[in-house]
Amino acid sequence: MRILVIDDEKNIRATLSGILEDAGYLVMAVESAEKGLEVIREQQFEVALVDVKLPGMDGLMFLETAKQFMPDLDIIMISGHSGISTAVQAVKMGAYDFCEKPLSLPKILISIQNLDEKRSLARRSQEFSDDLEQRYRMIGESPEMVKLNDLIQRVAQTDAKVLIRGESGCGKELVAHSIHTKSNRRKGAFVKFNSAAIPKELVESELFGYEKGAFTGAQKAKPGKLERAHEGTLFLDEIGDMELSAQAKILRVIQEGKFERVGSNKTLDINVRIIAATHKPLEEMVKLGTFREDLYYRLNVVPVDVPPLRNRVADIPRLVTYFLDHFAMELKLGRKAVSADGVSALQAYAFPGNIRELRNLMERLYILTPGDMIQQAD
Repeated sequence: MRILVIDDEKNIRATLSGILEDAGYLVMAVESAEKGLEVIREQQFEVALVDVKLPGMDGLMFLETAKQFMPDLDIIMISGHSGISTAVQAVKMGAYDFCEKPLSLPKILISIQNLDEKRSLARRSQEFSDDLEQRYRMIGESPEMVKLNDLIQRVAQTDAKVLIRGESGCGKELVAHSIHTKSNRRKGAFVKFNSAAIPKELVESELFGYEKGAFTGAQKAKPGKLERAHEGTLFLDEIGDMELSAQAKILRVIQEGKFERVGSNKTLDINVRIIAATHKPLEEMVKLGTFREDLYYRLNVVPVDVPPLRNRVADIPRLVTYFLDHFAMELKLGRKAVSADGVSALQAYAFPGNIRELRNLMERLYILTPGDMIQQAD
């Protein structure tokens, strides 16, 4: 971490430089705020230690000016001539800390170490966020995927309800996760709930949670998927399979941000973004009375249509490479590729199971093909 010291007293510059360099930091010291501004315009610093009382431009003016073009620069003010009001003013203007003279060198070191840790945590958080975006990115450069990725990027900047439509296996969950990881809720949980995957009689208890004694076997209270998604995203997969009674409760969550656990009269508040997905024609289900019309319109604020794989065959070579590289890393059996005629054969196939079918096929071929080149005959 690079630190800039600005103080008009030579002995203080020397003392601070010495102790910070001994602690392993890279330090540069200058005698005026004007010189400090000149330096930070030309070089990268993470922290500045700045005296409030300086000849010419004072430390507070440096703080105000530096923050305008280097908002990420953390500034610690030091002074022997100012009271609490100056310290408060400095912090309000964006200073990280305020130290009085005679300087407590241990306190300054602790403040610097705290800053170093804060920056390290921010870095790791950003790396984690970048890793999530990489993991849940949508692969492909076909016009259909360019359009879809653009829509995902725009939708992620809002908290609007999203209804993802598409055939089974085309990547609806991946779209939902991509929206979440690009949104302001990315630090919250992404919780998936699939109505089609559990018995109908358990849908409400799994989704909304239950209290002890709510039903036979409920030995203790349990929060549901909805509570686990608080301040994050709840992904309602295959919502077309949800029972009407559960639909009514989800509608209330959307309208009021409130719900009750099964077996409880206590109303709980919830802050959650809801993204739903389906492969069923919900508009037709509304006409048939099997899906609530009011819920449909509440969910369908931003419809996102995911194209089937047969409509973006230009992406198949890129997807094949991605899956084979993934299995090479996971199974540690070496990299493999598909021959040109093999890729052509894949592009000629309709893939009724979409991306899921292609992934499963690539895994099977990766494991069963003895060489490093997968041929059309394989």
